Amino acid sequence: MTTLVERGGHPHAFRTARFTALAVVANPSVREAVVRRLHILGAASVAEAASVAEARARAIADGPRDLCVMDLALPDGSGLQLLGELRQAGWGRCVALSPGDDPYSVRAAIAAGVKGFVVTGGAPDPARVTPGPRARGTGGPEGLSAREIEVLQLVAGGHSNRDIGGELSLSALTVKSHLARIARKLGTGDRAEMVAVALRAGVIS
Repeated sequence: MTTLVERGGHPHAFRTARFTALAVVANPSVREAVVRRLHILGAASVAEAASVAEARARAIADGPRDLCVMDLALPDGSGLQLLGELRQAGWGRCVALSPGDDPYSVRAAIAAGVKGFVVTGGAPDPARVTPGPRARGTGGPEGLSAREIEVLQLVAGGHSNRDIGGELSLSALTVKSHLARIARKLGTGDRAEMVAVALRAGVIS
């Protein structure tokens, strides 16, 4: 437990525990600020990465850390997808950073297993933001079948393929086929992005 108190605009922390962290932020100045704040909060060590590739390499080299702070807009991929991968690898506490508070992005982040969502308040850098799923895909949420919507609703609830199969009395191969068709229609194979697109379109709740 750490209490952070600001006095005269400068944060002061009262630490009762030490922890390790990974800060995955593309913007160097923002990353520096995040690392500095983590140290103030009691981090014994903070690994840094500026991209999905760097973060994956760090995660493999270091193993799970106590906390991951993840920028959702990274230059080489989806921060949400990476958060999901880290959660599956045993990272218990993940926090998402985003320049905006779009409710669909918040819900997608929660579906990916984050423990917190921090709005940075800055405008995203257009040079490093990848096109959204609607821009990449063909078709759209309106083309989803009733069964695909059922599958997607369970994905939004954080269920694994095996859980979805058990819930809907489907084989693992059939669930995988449904997800592949959903990915083609929504223009993304990332589970969190699928959920975000479907929520935005109102096909799931």
